[in-house]
Amino acid sequence: MAGRNFINNALSNSIAEHITEQIIAGDLQPGEKLIEQNYAEEYGTSRAPVREAIYLLAIEGLVERIPRKGAVVREYTENEIYDLLEIRNMLENMAMDRIKKHGADPEVLKEMNQLLKEMRKAEDIHSYTQLNHSFHMCLIKMSKSETIRNVYSRLGWPLLRVQSLSFAREGNVQKSIAEHELIMQLLIEKNMTELADILLKHNKDVISSLHQKFRS
Repeated sequence: MAGRNFINNALSNSIAEHITEQIIAGDLQPGEKLIEQNYAEEYGTSRAPVREAIYLLAIEGLVERIPRKGAVVREYTENEIYDLLEIRNMLENMAMDRIKKHGADPEVLKEMNQLLKEMRKAEDIHSYTQLNHSFHMCLIKMSKSETIRNVYSRLGWPLLRVQSLSFAREGNVQKSIAEHELIMQLLIEKNMTELADILLKHNKDVISSLHQKFRS
């Protein structure tokens, strides 16, 4: 019985990851219904692991259940999106204050440089969004604050979904790469004052981009 539960949990996690990728990539749009039977047939399983996967995604804030409609991709309000980005901005500012005190970690800088190389070669929005998130998590890691890191991590998949909306706008990925190159340069030069200003502008540009999207 324990072995069967382990297999079912692994399958549910795989299905949840698959649906998450579809949401982040924009293949599943906000408000779109998740058809349990379709995923059950795709994975050659019963609907039980699919229901568990959807339950996991609801906990993560990517999916919501609507009475008489079923499970749908969650649609965030403008205020919710702006709140997510403002909280992210606040946490990154706090991280910058800690980095000013501790200095930039050379090992984390190497990790960021590798991520930047992969960002330049990313071929789709989903991959770029994931790499971008990992890059910013490195800044959080450099703060050496578990509190900041834990709170930032809780923004999770909703933040990735919001960022993918911004990167989907034409030219935004190229602009993002240029900004991340500058962030790396300023970190290496230990120019923390200018870095804090650039990071603030970088985050505000995401908010501005989404504001234009909602108004278009």
